[in-house]
Amino acid sequence: MRTLYVVTHPEATHHVEEVVGGWHDSKLTPAGVRAAVSIAQALRAQVPDGAEVELFSSDLQRTLRTAEEVAELFGVKPIVDRRLREKSYGEAGGKPQEWLDRRFVPPPAVGERMDHDEGVQGSETKAAWAQRVYAATDEILQNPCEHQIIVTHGGSLTFVVASWIKMPIESAGYASFRAPSGSITTLREDDFFHNRQVVSLGDTLHLDSAQAG
Repeated sequence: MRTLYVVTHPEATHHVEEVVGGWHDSKLTPAGVRAAVSIAQALRAQVPDGAEVELFSSDLQRTLRTAEEVAELFGVKPIVDRRLREKSYGEAGGKPQEWLDRRFVPPPAVGERMDHDEGVQGSETKAAWAQRVYAATDEILQNPCEHQIIVTHGGSLTFVVASWIKMPIESAGYASFRAPSGSITTLREDDFFHNRQVVSLGDTLHLDSAQAG
């Protein structure tokens, strides 16, 4: 039995400042740090003591800080992979969200969606974004470890899940697996049929204690 836990980093400074995240290297807020502690505790409660655990993280500060809390409870070192980053919004990264909203060109309902130009200089296409997250996830899943944790971003979660269920990348133009910040998505593969389940998507019950703190 393999279980893959996918964490979306909790509240970061770009959330409260209302600026574009993407590759803008924002940090966790104090509330985000408290949430990261709760995420780590929730994961520790789900994984049996003594079980082998692998931990992977995007290289941005907000994900690495989250991964540090998980690493401390499991006694492992995060494997850092920049391919797990959020989508790059090019020149919009770090600018006010309303700046991006005024320029953003949404994809068409029908037609080319993966290579669609969103109208922002330097912004990643959905195809480029999907390809790197798929590649990172596929590489992680080549390891036989039964308990793996990925710390990533809300947008990139879609492509981790899509890769997990082996959705053809050319079909991912319409895919969207949305989850709140600070959530845990649990994916499981059984040893007999090797079917891949989405056990839970975007669970945030563990954040109750962080909000109370």
